[in-house]
Amino acid sequence: MEHTSLPPLTLVIGAAASGKSAFAEGLVLGTGLLPVHIATAEIRDAEIANRVARHQALREGHGWRNVEEPLDLPAALATLGTGEAALVDCATLWLTNLLLSEADIAAAEAALWPALAAAPGPTIIVSNEVGAGIVPENALARRFRDIQGGFNRRAAARADLVVTVIAGLPLALKGCLP
Repeated sequence: MEHTSLPPLTLVIGAAASGKSAFAEGLVLGTGLLPVHIATAEIRDAEIANRVARHQALREGHGWRNVEEPLDLPAALATLGTGEAALVDCATLWLTNLLLSEADIAAAEAALWPALAAAPGPTIIVSNEVGAGIVPENALARRFRDIQGGFNRRAAARADLVVTVIAGLPLALKGCLP
């Protein structure tokens, strides 16, 4: 089996349920490195618990190491070792968790960039594109849209490879698909 190399940072972006996580998982597995899944979901209800269980079941049998970290992504990234490729799934839930916990989102994001740069192997961040819909009617939703959109722009500027996934189909926006 031929392995593909990935740049240090890849951003996979798309709408909800577009297939971006499955695509990103395939990229990680294609490296031949040990796959690490950094999960940002906080299980707040039965529906989220079921979603998490379904995603975990899809990764079974592929040797994934799972790190659950809803708030401190730099700490999760610090657990990575040589020979590992990481998938952060996803930035949208991470930002939601920070917002709901009333954390300093700017400080959390500022701490993320050097942690990503220090990662010993390739890292893929999955994130939702939230700017394609209508303007939300409430202030919290508008604030979140702005936070997410800003994060996505800054992540895309730092990433060597940016891929959007629509209906399960990847399209490179920056760099070349492996």
